[in-house]
Amino acid sequence: MNFELNEEQQQIKMSIREFAESEIKPHVMEWDETQHFPIELRPKLAELGLMGVIFPEEYGGAGMGYIEYATIIEEIARVDGSVGLSVAAHNSLCSNHIYMFGTEAQKQKYLVPLAQGETFGAWGLTESNAGSDASGTRTNAVRNNGGWTVNGSKNFITHAISGSTLVAVAVTDKEKGNKGISAFIFDKSMEGFRPDKKENKLGMRASETASVVFEDCYVPDENRLGELGEGFTQAMKILDGGRISIAALSVGIAQGAFEAAVKYAKERHQFGQPIAEFQAIQFKLADMATQIEAARLLTMQAAYLKDNNKKVTKESAMAKLFASEVAVKVAEESIQIHGGYGYTKDYPAEKYWRDAKLCTIGEGTSEIQRMVIAKQLLKA
Repeated sequence: MNFELNEEQQQIKMSIREFAESEIKPHVMEWDETQHFPIELRPKLAELGLMGVIFPEEYGGAGMGYIEYATIIEEIARVDGSVGLSVAAHNSLCSNHIYMFGTEAQKQKYLVPLAQGETFGAWGLTESNAGSDASGTRTNAVRNNGGWTVNGSKNFITHAISGSTLVAVAVTDKEKGNKGISAFIFDKSMEGFRPDKKENKLGMRASETASVVFEDCYVPDENRLGELGEGFTQAMKILDGGRISIAALSVGIAQGAFEAAVKYAKERHQFGQPIAEFQAIQFKLADMATQIEAARLLTMQAAYLKDNNKKVTKESAMAKLFASEVAVKVAEESIQIHGGYGYTKDYPAEKYWRDAKLCTIGEGTSEIQRMVIAKQLLKA
């Protein structure tokens, strides 16, 4: 398969690179240090179609495919993983869950404003006792007066504070296990639904992450997504596509770390010459570049299959697993090439490394990806 970008895709790539360099790069360290979520970028992201990349124009989206989507996420993450993560979570999780499983009325009410960039979307699956084991969900929804009363909480939610729309799952029939979990759309106007503790994170510090709490929150049945008991299965399907975006995020972070290493290696002189002239450094750069290209190809393969309506469970897990671990390795090697300066905030290497680590955890740890891949392989 040839994943070379066509002319239109190249134009998209360069326009996003220009945007990231001019609108994001000057503020990266300030946002990271202050943990500032740059909500002021939202109108600019919307203008570029980045709040509805993968949704049809009829729902306010840009009508692009996953090849374009992966390219966009990579280019943003090359400059700042935090902004890349926000764009990925908004598109792949909350908005996509409504697009894939919502009714026409739900799409018009919630997806259109999300895709047009009027607000950020959040998605709630993880709980304090339900991380890798999402089937351990304890948030519950009880039938009440034509709707549902929801109690519980969700952890590690991107856009929990700034987002106005949240898709989350809750137990509607505890006797049925995974088949007793359903999905609902929540919005900030609902009484009993509120954001809670904001996390103080190692990396991705400009991407807002917090908990949400449901305290006797009433949700009308019209806000239920799909049939009762389908929530867990829906979430797993959403993660299939979401992992492509995390793989692309990983590739972008790795690319940024690599470019920083190349730049430093050419500028830094030791023993009378640039350290780029030393074979030890050249071998590091060669390995880094090779790993990044392999990760990119896996990511683009998954994106290609997704665009062609093929099953991507195995391929997206492979891409996410490999790319995320490559991002950590490449970022660490970038620090090594920078030497002592790589351990300081005067150079970007340390931030790439801090940001990269989340990619091996979010949307399923590396261990979970291996389980997903093995399960698909053993089906044959």
